[in-house]
Amino acid sequence: MRGFRRKGANYEASFAPEEARLIVQLTGQIGAMLAEPAANDAALKRLLPDAYRDDPEAAEEFRRFTAESLAERKGRNGQTVAASLADAAAATSATKVVLDEQQAQAWIRAVSDIRLTIASRIGIERDDDRPNPDEPLGDIYDWLAFVQESLVVAMQGRL
Repeated sequence: MRGFRRKGANYEASFAPEEARLIVQLTGQIGAMLAEPAANDAALKRLLPDAYRDDPEAAEEFRRFTAESLAERKGRNGQTVAASLADAAAATSATKVVLDEQQAQAWIRAVSDIRLTIASRIGIERDDDRPNPDEPLGDIYDWLAFVQESLVVAMQGRL
């Protein structure tokens, strides 16, 4: 993968087919998890955290009014990412992916959701926690950090 760079009003990166397929698969898994939420899923709790940590009743009331629409927005972000990677996922060699500003915003959010989910699965609780070197998902977590950072830097106009 070649990280994101600003090209005019857009952002471009190059993804190998297997990289694109991996991200498409992960966005699909997040979408499925949000569509069919499992009780007590730690990843889901990180994606849809309580608004009021010290007041469970208020948190539940807030969740009742917001969780569905938030989950739908997160699902749409993932769909935007998957759609933008469709050609790269079907290719036989590295393929350029071009994002407009709205797509780039969806990417930032969706990749963050994927990383939060992976973090909850491999025991990363704080920003300074590192994945176990023997954990294969740790490599994906770190690679997605690169993807996300390259897009953030490009959006800030530094690349």
